[in-house]
Amino acid sequence: MEQQLASIKKWNIIYPIYINSKKTIAEGRRISASKGCENPTCMEISDCCSHLKIPHAVEIDKAYPRDFMQVGRVRFQLKKPDGSFWNPAITSKKALMLQVAELVPKHHGRTAKKQEAASSSSSTAGPSKSGKHGKKKK
Repeated sequence: MEQQLASIKKWNIIYPIYINSKKTIAEGRRISASKGCENPTCMEISDCCSHLKIPHAVEIDKAYPRDFMQVGRVRFQLKKPDGSFWNPAITSKKALMLQVAELVPKHHGRTAKKQEAASSSSSTAGPSKSGKHGKKKK
């Protein structure tokens, strides 16, 4: 187990903020905003790495150094011990970030939330009055 932890420490890291289209480059975004996705989570990134057949490990307890409120990161490994790539289509960290940013909006958790939100908003729509309508002062 300790041998595995030592090897994971040498893996590359992706923080969700790297592919967040809502953040600026100064805040930590690493890809263009047009190719990024809105507010990704480390679990969504992990699922995308699984889909791309890339070995990864989620570290929930770690925070992004520039913004410690952004919690969670994903460690990943692009190359096998013999030097060949796990996924020949992904040969760099940036290529992985672009692939993940493309897959996150299609994530099953996001599509289910959108359908749920659409069905609940249409049923609760209606005229609503709010305001203060009291007696006038003399």
